Amino acid sequence: MDLKMLLVFIAPFLYSTLGFPIQEHNGYAGANFTGYPMMSEVTPSSDISQSTQEAELTTETDTQEDIVFNKILKANAGSTQHLREGDIVMTRSRSAIGCSDNSCLWPQSSDGRVRVPYVFSPDYDEANIRWIREAMAEFETLTCIAFVNRTTESDYLNIKSGKGCWSHYGKVGGGQIVSVMKRGCMWKGIIQHELNHALGFLHEHARSDRDSHVKIMWEYISSANKGNFKKSDNSNNLGLQYDYSSVMHYGTNTFSNTPGKATIVPIPDASVPVGQRYGLSNLDVAKINKLYNCNRCSTILDRPSGSLSSDNYPSKYTGNATCFWLIRIPSKQISLQFDAFDLQSSTACNTDYVKIYDGVSQFSEVLLNKTCGTKRPPTVTSSGKTMLVEFVRGRTGAATGFKASYTSGRSKP
Repeated sequence: MDLKMLLVFIAPFLYSTLGFPIQEHNGYAGANFTGYPMMSEVTPSSDISQSTQEAELTTETDTQEDIVFNKILKANAGSTQHLREGDIVMTRSRSAIGCSDNSCLWPQSSDGRVRVPYVFSPDYDEANIRWIREAMAEFETLTCIAFVNRTTESDYLNIKSGKGCWSHYGKVGGGQIVSVMKRGCMWKGIIQHELNHALGFLHEHARSDRDSHVKIMWEYISSANKGNFKKSDNSNNLGLQYDYSSVMHYGTNTFSNTPGKATIVPIPDASVPVGQRYGLSNLDVAKINKLYNCNRCSTILDRPSGSLSSDNYPSKYTGNATCFWLIRIPSKQISLQFDAFDLQSSTACNTDYVKIYDGVSQFSEVLLNKTCGTKRPPTVTSSGKTMLVEFVRGRTGAATGFKASYTSGRSKP
C-alpha cells in the first residue's frame, strides 16, 4: 500500500468523535482585547485575498455557483455529530430551537459592543487564522459584534477544525465548539454562516413566515431529510423582510433527492436567486443590528458597479454619526471615484472626513487617509475584491457631503 492510499485509509480515524452538549474550559493566553483586533494580529485583506484562499481550497467538483450551504453539506458528509438542519448542534438543555428570554444571546457591554470571546485550536495554521479573522472582521465593521480573544471568560467560542462545518444555536454556556474544518469549511461565507448560528440565528428558510416567500417541494425531499425543512412556529423575524440572498439560506436544490429538481422555489417569482457564498447580506447585517440593539450605519454593495453617497445628498448632511460602505464584488479589483465632494473642513480633518481602506475593516491598509473640504479626492483602486469606505460626520453645517461611484477593475487612464 503506497503512502497516498494509507493516508486515505486512516484519515477518518484522525478525527475525534464529539458528543453533546460540548463544553470545554481550557485556558488561553491571549491578548487583552477591547473589542477590536490588534494591529499586530490582523493581516490586511490584501495579504490573503479571497481568490487566493479559495483557489487553494477548491476541488475539481466545486463551482463558483455553489452556495454556502451546499458546501457545508459536502463537508459534513459522513459526520457522526447529531446535527439539525445539516449544521446545528442540538443541546440537551433546550428541547427545541428558541430562547424567548434572550438567554442564548451574548451580553452587550455598556459601550454598546457585544463582545464574543473565542479561542483557536492549535491545529490551525497562520493562513487559516487570518481567513477566519477576516470573516469575523465583516461582523465587527458592519455590526456591534466584536469577536475578542478569550482571557478568563467562562462562556466563549472554541473554534476548531472538527469533522465538518457546524455550530450551536446561540450562546449555550462554557466553551462551545464552532467547527470550521480546514479542508472544506475555509470559505468566508461558511465561516460567517456558522458564526451567525452561534449569535442566535436560524436558517432563513425556517422562519415562521417562509410559506409566504418560498414553496417547499416535499416530493423531491427524502423522508430522512424532511425534518431539515421544518418551519419554526415562533421564530423572531425582527420585523424585517424575508431574505433570499441571506448567507443563512439553503440553496434551491439543497437536500434534493432528484438531480435537477429544486427543493425550495421562491414565490411568486421562481427565478429569484436563492442563497449565495460571498458573505453577509444587507439584511443579515440589519438582523444582527436589530437583535443586538446595535446603533450602526452600514451598507454592503455587492454589484460589479454602483454608487454611494452621504445621507441627504445633495442636501446638507446631519452630524454625529459614522457610516460604513463595504464594497464586495465577486472578482477583480475595485476602482472608486468621487463625483462630488463637500465636507466641513477642520484641523487634520478630525471632525468630518472620508477614509478608505483596502479590505473589510479599519485595520486594513489605508488607501485614502482622512479627507475633508471641497477638493475632490483622487480615484482609488483596491488590491483585491473588497474596499471599505468610512464617513464620519461630527457636526451639522452647510456641507452637502459626497457622491461616489465604483466599478470592477482599474479605471482607464
